[in-house]
Amino acid sequence: MGLIKYIIRRLFTIFVSIVVVIIITYILMWLAPGDFFNIAQFQASAGKVATLTPEQLQVLIKGFEEKYGLNVPLWKQIWNYLKDAFRFKFGPSFSNPNEPIEVQIARRFPVTFTLAILSMALAVLVGIPLGIIAALKRNTWIDYISMFFSMLGSIIPAYLIGVIMVLIFSVWLRWLPSSGWESPKQMIMPVIAVGLGPMAVIARFMRSSLLDVLNQDYIRTAYAKGGTDRAVIMRHALRNSLIPIVTIIGPQLAFLFTGTVWIENLFRVPGLGQLFVNAASMRDYPLLVTSTFILSLSVMSMNLLVDIIYAFLDPRIKYE
Repeated sequence: MGLIKYIIRRLFTIFVSIVVVIIITYILMWLAPGDFFNIAQFQASAGKVATLTPEQLQVLIKGFEEKYGLNVPLWKQIWNYLKDAFRFKFGPSFSNPNEPIEVQIARRFPVTFTLAILSMALAVLVGIPLGIIAALKRNTWIDYISMFFSMLGSIIPAYLIGVIMVLIFSVWLRWLPSSGWESPKQMIMPVIAVGLGPMAVIARFMRSSLLDVLNQDYIRTAYAKGGTDRAVIMRHALRNSLIPIVTIIGPQLAFLFTGTVWIENLFRVPGLGQLFVNAASMRDYPLLVTSTFILSLSVMSMNLLVDIIYAFLDPRIKYE
């Protein structure tokens, strides 16, 4: 019952947080200079919009504002959006009025999800063994090198890692394509660029967690009973040291959904990140708010899921 009450409270907190995020996003868009029409007119070198007279443009803008509900006060725009958002009905975007936003997101979300999952799988499969080796070889050259590269991976932005990889593997060596998401070769660099940061974090936390467990009294008791290094580490130390790692993997995975924005744009990956950047550059307000809504909901839901899993892994956790 305590867990159920905790989930209900967290769901209410997520609801309130999403509302606050949407309100802040709307206000920031309203304060930002420029709008969709100004940017579209600036970018167009020919076509209908570029050849309209000021009077014709005003008529077009008025009809546009009526269609998208922009002719009402800001608070009412936010209220109208919130009513539809929690039913996952977002309407058309400015730049693509013939296709609902939920359809655009449904087409691109699997790409971002796949990129995040593959990157996290890489981070876990490399980061956990790296942290274990560093802990077992504490204060040796293996430990120092492992933690040096882990520190390096955590401080270098994913976008810079991606640029360096493109220069090395696409421009100089010509081993891998620099863009796309259709073949495994096109996925290698985006997955590595996104996964290096979480891998470094997991490796450092795994090392410190295992070292902390190895210093516990029950580990010394296991050794006193005649347990071998392999048996004590595999049966006792490793299992208990993995529990705190769950709390790291969850937020890191949630972060990947937002951290893929620039990587997707760099490698031309057709995911939510590229959609988000295009919406921001074109001041496509419905699409920008909806992208923020989906990404925020993903992050908060992932954090809630991790907390629930953590409660099942560690019986000592009680939700009051």
